[in-house]
Amino acid sequence: MWDGVNTLTFDCYGTLIDWQLGIETAFREVFGDISHLSPKALLDIYMEEEAVVESQTYRRYREVVVEAFGRVAKRLKVDIPTSRVDQLPELVPMWTPFSDTNEALKRLQAKFRLGILSNIDRELFDSTTEHFDVAFDFVITAEDVRSYKPSHGHFERLLAAHGPKESIVHVAQSLMHDGVPANELGIAYVWINRYNHDNDRQVTMLDQYPTLRALADAIA
Repeated sequence: MWDGVNTLTFDCYGTLIDWQLGIETAFREVFGDISHLSPKALLDIYMEEEAVVESQTYRRYREVVVEAFGRVAKRLKVDIPTSRVDQLPELVPMWTPFSDTNEALKRLQAKFRLGILSNIDRELFDSTTEHFDVAFDFVITAEDVRSYKPSHGHFERLLAAHGPKESIVHVAQSLMHDGVPANELGIAYVWINRYNHDNDRQVTMLDQYPTLRALADAIA
């Protein structure tokens, strides 16, 4: 199953970095205590609005975050100061890795090239690298390809610059953003299913693991 594979690519925020915790922290910064909504309900609303913004004409991720939070506030009929929302992108560099991320990456790097395919700006990603104990062999951002996953831009750049296809496995948490386009382009996919979700997108995968550490245990 892994014969000929020499490259692992990763989604960053949500797979390596605890994006959900970061967004929930941002909710508290912007909205305070919205007692009638659970963190999950807020997260679901945010994900819907972010996907809408990302499907529009390309703009940098820091602008996506501001626009998506503004749409959430409008949807919830909550008035928030513009200055508070405008500060949200500065929280991204504070988002931290899952507890198993760095250990697993170091073990995997001993056997594979490691790359990043991320819906992020170069500037914001560069500020995140201080949280990693490894240097990635290459990074492809939304800024580089002027589009957001699940559009194919990241994956097409990957195949053009770092193929062949048979040498690559893409590792990610999001079925929608990563699993579906990987399937559409015939790129092998491994699901890091940290939240024990169902495969509601019917994504074909090599395997799934509950953590990145479990993946490293299996193949490194």
